[in-house]
Amino acid sequence: MRLPHAAATALSLLAVLLTPVTAHASAPAPTALHQQHAPGETITLPVRDALAALTVADESRAGYSRDKFKHWTDADKDGCNTRAEVLLEEAVTAPEVGVKCALTGGSWYSPYDDRYFDSASKLDVDHLVPLAEAWDSGASAWTAKEREAYANDLDDSRALIAVSAASNRSKADKDPTDWLPPYTGYQCTYVTNWVADKTRYQLAIDPAEQSALTELLAACPDQPITVTLAH
Repeated sequence: MRLPHAAATALSLLAVLLTPVTAHASAPAPTALHQQHAPGETITLPVRDALAALTVADESRAGYSRDKFKHWTDADKDGCNTRAEVLLEEAVTAPEVGVKCALTGGSWYSPYDDRYFDSASKLDVDHLVPLAEAWDSGASAWTAKEREAYANDLDDSRALIAVSAASNRSKADKDPTDWLPPYTGYQCTYVTNWVADKTRYQLAIDPAEQSALTELLAACPDQPITVTLAH
């Protein structure tokens, strides 16, 4: 039996309201912090306050592909891609720059494992908050250009860091619930920077991540972080 038009319309609206929405389909709701400040604004607050201001939400890996974050681009067209720019910026001893930005010589310090290296080939450039973690935490709702900007962020020195290949691959896409730098002297800096990066991009944290960060930061200085909001 066909329903009257008004009844059919009402049922259609009810069906829309009751349809579940997957976690990766939309960005986390803006926090009070991000409601008060616009992208491009620079804010300073204690790291524990920044942690408390982050949205807590379950995460979803559905639909993720590393290819959805175009990275190691050459934004300024100087011949050196993002990876090379980070290596040049963080070198302890500057390398020679050859054809196609090939780096020769130089030295670097990897704070994750407190080691020095004399070759760029022994280093990875780590996304502090991994691409997969960013996707899980809200980047699934971003545009391709926004994800590209995130993956090549040279405007905040905490976002990308040159570290030993071994430490980076041990970390993979884990958050601080499951991985911390093996060098304990860097762990407070690591989790503080993690909160700063998530604040910058309005990325959520899941309940386990919130618990881990709260416990870790309780043993660290409640130092102020300064963040320029990207979202």
